[in-house]
Amino acid sequence: MAKTVKAIIKLNLAAGAATAAPPAGPALGQHGVPIMDFIKKYNEATAKERGKIIPVVITVYDDRSFTFITKLPPATELIKQRIKLQKGATAPGKEVAATMTDADITAVAEEKMKDLNATTLEQAKKVIAGSARSMGIKVQNG
Repeated sequence: MAKTVKAIIKLNLAAGAATAAPPAGPALGQHGVPIMDFIKKYNEATAKERGKIIPVVITVYDDRSFTFITKLPPATELIKQRIKLQKGATAPGKEVAATMTDADITAVAEEKMKDLNATTLEQAKKVIAGSARSMGIKVQNG
């Protein structure tokens, strides 16, 4: 007999270093998921990505069992990593935190492509460029 899905939980957690503290603990606890079982499995699965934020989608079933899939880091994290930026501008549109070249945008778009809602590289580049602009990063064309 197939298991019934009770909930789907989406979280952004530190790779290889997730703990039972918020946001993971409360989100999982309210659905009766054995928190430490999830934390242990997530940390093992993401140990090689330590230091990054890795989104996870957890499917919780009626019998309190769970499965999860990890995604690529958020586009903003990939952008900051690519151009070695600590954080975006505090007032995007009014101040510029950094500049990204077309090559930087292409590289991030190619890396993030499978998680984006885009069918071509050009569409993916527009999504990444928009994320960069919303962080106060100037985008150079060409």
